[in-house]
Amino acid sequence: MTHDAQTALLRAALTAAERGWHVFPCRPGSKPPALHGEKTCTRTDPCTTGHVKWEQRATTDPARIRAAWSRAPFNVGIATGPSGLVVIDLDVPKDKNSSDAPCGATTFAALCERAGHAVPNTYRVRTASGGEHLYFTCPPGARLGNTAGTVADSVDTRAWGGYVVAAGSVTAAGWYEALCASLAAPLPAWLLSILEPAPARPEGSLRLPAVGGSRAALAALEAECAVVTAAPEGLRNTVLNRCAFKVGRFVAWGDLPRQTVEDAFQGAGEAVGLTAAECRTTIRSALDGSIRKARPRQAA
Repeated sequence: MTHDAQTALLRAALTAAERGWHVFPCRPGSKPPALHGEKTCTRTDPCTTGHVKWEQRATTDPARIRAAWSRAPFNVGIATGPSGLVVIDLDVPKDKNSSDAPCGATTFAALCERAGHAVPNTYRVRTASGGEHLYFTCPPGARLGNTAGTVADSVDTRAWGGYVVAAGSVTAAGWYEALCASLAAPLPAWLLSILEPAPARPEGSLRLPAVGGSRAALAALEAECAVVTAAPEGLRNTVLNRCAFKVGRFVAWGDLPRQTVEDAFQGAGEAVGLTAAECRTTIRSALDGSIRKARPRQAA
């Protein structure tokens, strides 16, 4: 790699640090941290009192950054947690020839539409693989971790314990390019509600009528109704649809009466603020689709 390329990477690291983002070196032309691991730690500075991991060693100090990037053309890692960032990672299918594999940008846009919001406008980076990173500032006092698939299919997040590769970095697959908006927008409240840890399940589980059928079916119905009652605002109808669909197979197999399932989900949906009419419509549509598509028990 040329000296000019190394200078460009140093500039990328300094630019990120100027934004208040804590950076550390990643291996040249790659993504793993270019710092020693715990097994090879010599317990010398900065690890004299114990091994210091990349998240703790990430810095915004220009002097330390210049010293590190003078040694090699390191790519730039951003430790999202210390930087106060939550980064939404919109992935692309590993097999780009597969038409069935979901695209993170598509599933995230669909989620935004269902939640009644536009795709947020914020600082974006196109990744080397063709995906996108959407940068958001984390609300004060919130301490979010990493997630994989929690938001939507092919949508991961990076916060405490995670990092992303910064714009300007280069790998064999391509380079990371800033696309739009120079500033990271605050994380929308509706996204925060999805990423925050689920509230503790209230004491006293959902009471279901004693009916014939397998205990597994009743347990599944109770569990899915509990998921509905914990669903965040803006996504409750979507969650109700998904949960009812999952239980529909037990109706198809004859383990649960359909009316029992409808009544249980109706109560869960109304308990979280959905109207009786939208609950009925969503539940019946979900059950109809699930029963129609249910595979035989032996093949499930």
